Amino acid sequence: MTRLLNVLPLPLLALLAWPAAALELPTHAPVPGGVMHLPLDNTQAEQRPDVRFQDHPVMVVPSEQTEYAEQAPWVALIGLPLSLQPGTTQIWVEGEEVAINVEPKTYKEQRITLKNKRQVNPTPLDLERIQREKVEILQALESWSPSAAPVTRLEKPTEGPYSSPFGLRRFFNDQPRRPHSGLDIAAPRGTPIKAPAPGRVVATGDYFFNGRTVILDHGLGLTTMYCHMEEISVTVGDELDTGDTLGTVGSSGRATGPHLHWGVSLNDARVDPRLFMEDEAQ
Repeated sequence: MTRLLNVLPLPLLALLAWPAAALELPTHAPVPGGVMHLPLDNTQAEQRPDVRFQDHPVMVVPSEQTEYAEQAPWVALIGLPLSLQPGTTQIWVEGEEVAINVEPKTYKEQRITLKNKRQVNPTPLDLERIQREKVEILQALESWSPSAAPVTRLEKPTEGPYSSPFGLRRFFNDQPRRPHSGLDIAAPRGTPIKAPAPGRVVATGDYFFNGRTVILDHGLGLTTMYCHMEEISVTVGDELDTGDTLGTVGSSGRATGPHLHWGVSLNDARVDPRLFMEDEAQ
């Protein structure tokens, strides 16, 4: 059973009620798979400016209590997709085109051998299921909801060492596949998985590749995904606080052993989760 929730927007006034508390921004990394800080100096302090990148709204936070406080009233935090080519690209600020520069980054390779050949070359029926699930997952990952308290930092969702870093160029049984769009954490089966920040459950499911999965919406285009779970202990619509349990680590879906695949999306771009963790960014 797969469940999905569409989050309805709140009144604009909720966006204007942000407190003046200090914001710890994610690490500035203007590379594919990274997060770019863009101070918006040609905007008014009274109203959050509209910023869009690749047809998706972008998280914009007040610069007060950040390193950009004297440069601009607002800062855009732009998620840069792994597929983005280095060089100059464009975003839209209040309907006007603005050029930004994306720096190059080379990620390592990873080669994985799978005994289940269907996980490498799915059957036609598998492909139909995969396509249905892809639509549901992508809809959840691009969730956008207002927030009176922007989430810009995340805690580690489970205990254990990192086993596969973000961005790896992956080969399954020597066949190239898409780069690793999350961060793997090795942990024994049954290890609790915790919410890394306040958020709402927008999707749960048992998917062909991802196995048992939970997706959280943290507001302003920031979503997180938890895959290969053994058990799910939340339901769609649940409002969670930092540290609330989502379920447990497992090896469901395409997995060679128990671990958590943790994905972070910002404006529907898969970005390195460690950029949102203090003292963890590479």
